[in-house]
Amino acid sequence: MDDAFTLAEREALYKAIFSRRDVRGQFTPDPVPDDVLGRILRAAHHAPSVGFMQPWNFLLVTDPAVKERIHADFATANAEAADRFDGDRRVLYSRLKLEGIREAPVNLLVTCDRERCGPVVLGRTHMPTMDLYSCVCAVQNLWLAARAEGVGVGWVSILHESALKAILGVPDRIVPIAYLCLGYVSHFETTPDLERQGWRQRVALEELVYRDRWGDSDPVFGAPSPD
Repeated sequence: MDDAFTLAEREALYKAIFSRRDVRGQFTPDPVPDDVLGRILRAAHHAPSVGFMQPWNFLLVTDPAVKERIHADFATANAEAADRFDGDRRVLYSRLKLEGIREAPVNLLVTCDRERCGPVVLGRTHMPTMDLYSCVCAVQNLWLAARAEGVGVGWVSILHESALKAILGVPDRIVPIAYLCLGYVSHFETTPDLERQGWRQRVALEELVYRDRWGDSDPVFGAPSPD
């Protein structure tokens, strides 16, 4: 097939997937050129979407004053989040670097316009949240493209949605999906931050795969059935 991937192309795709990281602390001040940023955004815009509604928008944030306001809300939300953990977990949480809002040259808000194609959308008639999931697909496309370009991405979810919308002037009907920090980095870690710092370990794939019915182990990829 003319559209088949070569071995090198397949390996490059898997390299991007397996080496993608949520970057928080190793951004450099080097600017991301417009052509690189354009390619990354174009990759996001080519994500699959329910009913081809393309419900996303991309709001770029580069003004240091705006970043400071976003960071101030993060600091408040992060303190609230820390209070939800107890003992050693709270101590470890307090040590984690969970954002790069001020350090990253570019911040980006990905949003969902749930009214873009009117009240009835092909494919969303029985699963109305499919437009939200479509925007998450755009985020993943963006993340993999950024990794291929050598650009780090960090997803900041510890924010108050109401504050985020107020700071950035986002209309009421628009749903924030992901607040991302983008920039070149000094290095990409070989393992995820939370795994490396002892917060969580990756679950074995075999524990997560069923076949035909929930809980029924898959004979090829699933864990062996208990005796």
